[in-house]
Amino acid sequence: MCTRNYQDAIERLNSLQTNAAALEAARAVGPRLNPNAISEMIEFLERIEYTCEDLNTLNVIHITGTKGKGSTSAFTDSILRHVRPNWKVGLYTSPHLVAVRERIRINGKSLSEEDFAKYFFEVWDRLQKNGPKTPDFPVMPGYFRYLTLMAFHTFMSERVDATILEVGIGGAGDSTNIVPRPIVTGITSLGLDHTAVLGKTIGAIAWQKGGIYKKGVPALSVTQRDEAMEVLKERAEELQAAYFMEVPSLPGSGFVKLGLAGEHQVQNAALAVQMAHIFLRSVDASESRPKPLSELPAPFLTGLEYTSWPGRCQTVLDPNYQGTTWYLDGAHTVESLSCCIRWFVQVGLGLKEPQPTRVLIFNCTSGRSGPAFLGAILEETRESLLRHGREEKVEDFFGHVIFCSNVTYADGHFKGDLTSRALSNADLVNLTTQHELAAAWSQLIPQFPSEAIHVLPSIEHAVRTVRGFSNAARIDVLVAGSLHLVGGIIEVAGLASSAL
Repeated sequence: MCTRNYQDAIERLNSLQTNAAALEAARAVGPRLNPNAISEMIEFLERIEYTCEDLNTLNVIHITGTKGKGSTSAFTDSILRHVRPNWKVGLYTSPHLVAVRERIRINGKSLSEEDFAKYFFEVWDRLQKNGPKTPDFPVMPGYFRYLTLMAFHTFMSERVDATILEVGIGGAGDSTNIVPRPIVTGITSLGLDHTAVLGKTIGAIAWQKGGIYKKGVPALSVTQRDEAMEVLKERAEELQAAYFMEVPSLPGSGFVKLGLAGEHQVQNAALAVQMAHIFLRSVDASESRPKPLSELPAPFLTGLEYTSWPGRCQTVLDPNYQGTTWYLDGAHTVESLSCCIRWFVQVGLGLKEPQPTRVLIFNCTSGRSGPAFLGAILEETRESLLRHGREEKVEDFFGHVIFCSNVTYADGHFKGDLTSRALSNADLVNLTTQHELAAAWSQLIPQFPSEAIHVLPSIEHAVRTVRGFSNAARIDVLVAGSLHLVGGIIEVAGLASSAL
């Protein structure tokens, strides 16, 4: 008889990942959305013995965007928990940093390994028992779809009072987009990402993201570029949203303490505040269209101040190596990388006296534009140095750059929760992406010493390399480009007790 513990669940979950060959074949065909995405997801839901109408009882706040949707979800979760401490609040987000169970949280805590395994196998057994009804529909859902189904099942079983649901990719065809009537929907800042799937213009991406708007449900958005905002307004009208709101500035923003670092978090907090406000008024049945909050109640302020969201503009002192500080940000778009650098290149963080040895550890997924990302990092570094009146040259800012794969360990293995089958063996063996990044860095900064550019096969190799800079009294390490990379660094460098 097979065992059914957490590791067994993770092994089966990983078997649902799309492998590198299938992804490459999909890229060769060109951008194409699955026309059956929603109907397949609805059938999967029915196979685990729920209906879409059942999901309305979860009281959903649905959030999408290009950058900031995870942080906004975390702000919203914290506000609700502080305003209603007697409630049970569910939070579903992606990706995870170190453990898959981080994706499904109740009252701010990840599912325990025991609960994760319990709910995982309950969903697994129902899918095995109730096979597909529609010809050509898949027998089993993919990785993200499975976790979404599991989140729904967990929150239904735990009878949560509120659910914050973060979209995976896009909106219109996303696995989370089968809740008929959320309480409120919100969209964070939009930019160009996942363009092969969502479209190559900001308008096309806005159309996809606006697909989470629902009939009779308030439709919110932060301020967007004109083209994106126009599309979102049209989508809200087309989908018969209760009303559309462009979220105002955070009330008293100059005096509000935020638990998350980075100036971009002010906008995320503003969206969270108004969504929480509308949500609370709606479930209390007090107002159909409440006015935006102009002053923040004390529990809102406390919720914002005590929001925690690891791996995003996070500073972690190394508990084992005095003098080493890790700056962790999973930024993986041009816009978010610019925000990351603005956060890092400021007095007291990346700008200190005496100047430490600064190290950049970077990786990005194959298919994303590494050279553009590195260009954004250097351009924002240059502008930030000027902004702070520093004469330091951008080419001298980092003493070393490390481009490594997202493989966790030096022996070529992944931590179970961090396994990725989307990486081709050829890319891993040849470190194709990492060599391309190194070549791009050399092209952008021809005078950068070649011996200070490191192409490495694993995260463990990267951490060892940082540890080897023993001649430096102080080392500041910026890790960016991938949340999987950040999670691997937390795991290998032994930062979990401080970072999580």
